[in-house]
Amino acid sequence: MARSSLSPQMVTQILDHMRVQNMREGHHLPAQGLADTFRVSRAPIVSALKKLEEMGVVRSEANRGYFLLRDAANLPQADGESGSEDAVYFQIAEDRLSGKLPDRMSENELMRLYNLPRGRLVKILHLIADEGWIDRLPGNGWEFRETLTSRKAYADAYQFRAAIEMQALLLPSFSIDREAFAAARAHQQALLKSFESESRSSIFGTNVEFHEMLMTCANNDFFLDAVRRVNRVRRLMEYRITNDRSRLPQQCREHLEILDLIEARDMQAAATFLYRHVREAGNLKAALIK
Repeated sequence: MARSSLSPQMVTQILDHMRVQNMREGHHLPAQGLADTFRVSRAPIVSALKKLEEMGVVRSEANRGYFLLRDAANLPQADGESGSEDAVYFQIAEDRLSGKLPDRMSENELMRLYNLPRGRLVKILHLIADEGWIDRLPGNGWEFRETLTSRKAYADAYQFRAAIEMQALLLPSFSIDREAFAAARAHQQALLKSFESESRSSIFGTNVEFHEMLMTCANNDFFLDAVRRVNRVRRLMEYRITNDRSRLPQQCREHLEILDLIEARDMQAAATFLYRHVREAGNLKAALIK
């Protein structure tokens, strides 16, 4: 059975996902595809889609799944969807990065620290767990996972990513996924228009989705797993850095150019450009870490 606190969170995340991708009326929403995007099981996705159907956002068709009933620009807010929980979420992230939170804490300790009722706190903790930087312990305890907390570690992670991602493009097994490339292009073009208003988690998610899509096309699980691990441990530092959004338009345009080079089958140029793209981004962002 889906966690009761996760399905409502999925409603909010799916709505946010629709807005980021600027989906149009009639867009197909396969449950398994959404489950893969959010790295959860199908159960909370199906529950969320049923709620969205009740809200008049999607319609279901037998043996076909769910389809969007309105353009992304006309989507409603989910019940209880507000910036208040985002504020607590990012305060926890900031406190963890600043060393104010130990590796392990109980729910009671977190409730007192952030002045939250248990229901709201658990909802936020489940979101953090779904993103991969905290684990639930037996009882009511929680343990934060490893993350990057220093400028050097952050810069080293980007250097590793640059090397790995460049080589992935040059593998003989690399194969273009036309559907994934078209979706990535649409996401980057949408972000170019909306980056100033997007949440930090949406910006990070769109960036991660792009780079992990390329690693998926390499058809080598070791490359994909390596990049996913780096992306997980750098998430909190990225949330702090994306307060400065001045480079985001250039980042989106560079992503589009990488797609152009790959589709033109100029893999050496694409790999060189990707390496420079990741290294320069790492250097610029590392300089922002105090």
